[in-house]
Amino acid sequence: MKSSMRFGVLLVLILLAGILVNAWSYLGEAHVERKNLNDFPQSIGAWQRTGTDRLLDDETLKVLRASDYLLRDFRKTSTGQGANFYVGYYASQRGGATYHSPLNCLPGSGWTLSEPGKATIALPDGTSFVANKYVIENGEYKSLMIYWYLGRGRNVASEYWGKVYTVLDSVRLRRSDGAMVRITVPIGDSEARAEQAAIEFASAASAVLPEFVP
Repeated sequence: MKSSMRFGVLLVLILLAGILVNAWSYLGEAHVERKNLNDFPQSIGAWQRTGTDRLLDDETLKVLRASDYLLRDFRKTSTGQGANFYVGYYASQRGGATYHSPLNCLPGSGWTLSEPGKATIALPDGTSFVANKYVIENGEYKSLMIYWYLGRGRNVASEYWGKVYTVLDSVRLRRSDGAMVRITVPIGDSEARAEQAAIEFASAASAVLPEFVP
């Protein structure tokens, strides 16, 4: 009797799971209202855009498979400190297109990464989140990089947990959209000042990013 009951419960669960999977497949991704990244503000906080937005070549775009992206230089008017800002947005990650970790991409472009750590980024509502931090070098160029994953209202440092949340949210919210956010600041004569500038820029950018990556 108990064995037949367990079989019945299992059969019901399998049928329900099948119904849910078919329903999610039929309904597809939920529609998300957002602004295009090329409309990102020209100035955020004390930082002003410099030059024109950089465009990625066709080969890079084929690898990234991003739905939208922004690659823009900013400069802090009071100090002249520069910062490079990249956001790669994916409207859906169900089809295999997903953000690429700098840990995989940068070494293939000749960069070395060292001094791994974490940086705490303050949000406008008084909360904060943790981002990844590295020193990156390529020849004579040396910069402080911070990056994290953003999507469905979450800022996450771990690529593993970012993917876990994506799976959970694709079930709960019918959404798998998200982005990788990266900021690099030239180190110059002080790594501490570069880190402070990167964190300051990240905090200012995080105030407006939800309009572009909900």
